[in-house]
Formats: sequence, structure tokens, C-alpha cells
Amino acid sequence: MTTRTGPLFTKVALIGVGLIGASIAHAARRGGLAAHIAGHARSPETRKRAAEIGFCHSMHENPADAARDADLVILCTPVGAFAAAAQAIAPALKPGAIVTDVGSVKMAVVRDVGPHIPDGVHFIPGHPIAGTEHSGPDAGFAELFDGRWCVLTPLPGTEEAAVEKLKSFWRGCGSRVETMDPKHHDLVLAITSHVPHLIAYNIVGTADDLEQVTQSEVIKFSAGGFRDFTRIAASDPTMWRDVFLNNREAVLEILGRFSEDLSRLQRAIRWGDGDMLFDLFTRTRDIRRSIIDAGQDTASANFGRDLKKP
Repeated sequence: MTTRTGPLFTKVALIGVGLIGASIAHAARRGGLAAHIAGHARSPETRKRAAEIGFCHSMHENPADAARDADLVILCTPVGAFAAAAQAIAPALKPGAIVTDVGSVKMAVVRDVGPHIPDGVHFIPGHPIAGTEHSGPDAGFAELFDGRWCVLTPLPGTEEAAVEKLKSFWRGCGSRVETMDPKHHDLVLAITSHVPHLIAYNIVGTADDLEQVTQSEVIKFSAGGFRDFTRIAASDPTMWRDVFLNNREAVLEILGRFSEDLSRLQRAIRWGDGDMLFDLFTRTRDIRRSIIDAGQDTASANFGRDLKKP
């Protein structure tokens, strides 16, 4: 096993410097993974704020300027903007560069980005499974990926050396890395992330629509369950709109199964089937314990939150 003595990449370009892009920059600087980090944002205000924070060495109005001469280009915009971003950077991509992304869906990325990648450039879709409900350059922090999974979905024929180098980058950011077929990824994320977010958005919207419950009561008496739904439902609306529009097949499949299971629960409650409810709740508690055992959350009371802090 060789020991790295210098930066893994000479230049890394981040097309988008919100929560994920900013966190990648912080993590890459912490790990000494890049000699130069170039960032791009469409908004002048975002570029200005990113420059003030200083996690990038340079900020660019034009995505092609950020990507020029980069060894690694990471698309960090909402998925719906990937096609335009890929088209914009394509002329600036140098042979041997790696292009990847952080999108929560992968089949749409293959469809929208792949056709724009020039020959000689390695296209390796990716998804760091990490995030918070916050967005923007101020939301980024180096520890976001520590202990979390990053899934890479390389296409057939991708050079193994490029895949291994990208794996090394994500490991250097603190992630654990796994490879997966892009279609399978989208199905897995539909149940573990996308549908739970949709449910959270829906239940918070339902509470808001209930005329007999005032908004102040919903906020004042928010118990743990509803409070945690609101945290999820506070996530970036642009990003999640794009996720659902670009993973509709897998989301609809999981929603169909969820609806069937919800009907079974409805019948159990209606007919007083306590055994069915107890069995389900026991099984789901075991899932929670498995997530804690896998290091993907903490068993600390109240999820480790300090209620004294705002």
C-alpha cells in the first residue's frame, strides 16, 4: 500500500457551492486532497459569500472557467440543472479528467450528463449520502461526510483506475464508499430517502391545512415525531423537486407499496388488531437498532440534541 505524499488532485472544480459543494471544499482542504479548488455559482451573491468564507481558492461566474484544467469536476447543483451544467463545461474538460456528481438520483444523471462528456474524460456518477436541512455556502462543514456512505455508480467500461482514484477522494473526505448499479441505487434511495422526505412534506402540509388547529398550536405542541418531520420538510425545495421529478419510477413503485401497507395499518386500527400493530412496531424498532449499530445515527436520548440550544 502506497502512502500519498501530496494532493490527490491538482485542481478540483465544484459546479455549485451550496451545502454539499461547500462541505466537499472544506473536507478536501482538511484532507489535503486538492492543490486548487475552483468554485462556480450562478448567483453573484453566492459567489461573493463563498469568496468571503474562503473554502475555494477561486470563484467563477462561468462554469467552464471553473472546470478548465481541472482533474476532478463535481456537479453540485440541483439535479435539474445538471444537463445545462454538463453542456457548459464540456468544451473545457481536459482528457483524463474525472466528472462526477452528488445527485440523489443516478439514472437521470446518466441520461442528462453522459451525452455531454467528451471521449477521454471519465464519467463516474456518485452520491454522498449525507446532508442537513440547511442550504447555501454558509451551511457547509468538513465533517458532513465523516462515517457516511458515498455510492458510486460507474458505467460499464469505466477505467478502474479512475474509479479507484475517486474512491480515494471520497475516503479522504471521510466517507465509506460502495459501488452500485444506477437503477438499483435509485430504488434503494427511493425507500431510504425520497419517500420519507415526501411523507414529511405531506404530513407537515396536512398539519398546515387543518383549519381546526391553529398554526400556533401546531408549533407550540410539536411533539418529537412532528418536530422531526418538520426538520426533514425544511430541506431545499428546489433540490427535492428535482429528485422526485427525476426518480419518479422508483418513487411511485415504493409509494404504491407504502400505500398498501398503510391500508393494512388502517384496517388493524379500525378492527382493534393489537397483535398486528405490536408485531409491526417490534419489527421496526429492530430496524432502528440496526441503523445505530451500523453507525448511521446515535442512540443518545433525543438523537443527541441539546434542547438548551436554539
